[in-house]
Amino acid sequence: MEKEVVVRMTDSAEATPIAHLVQLANRFDSQVYFEMDNKKVNAKSIMGMMSLVLAPGVHVTIVAEGDDESRAVDEIEKFLTE
Repeated sequence: MEKEVVVRMTDSAEATPIAHLVQLANRFDSQVYFEMDNKKVNAKSIMGMMSLVLAPGVHVTIVAEGDDESRAVDEIEKFLTE
């Protein structure tokens, strides 16, 4: 399952929201990735996620594969857009 979202978090480039995003991704059994600018990063990896610049207005594609992929994409989208 894939879904493109626009980041709306104002503090999204800081370490704390990224850590919370990684913790959220790790709650799911599905494999979860972020695709952005020809780069694919494991959403469960703090180092990988820190390498992305998730600034407000940036488009990112959430990719999830597994039993709970739909819930994973929905909850991560909610986190990024609120």
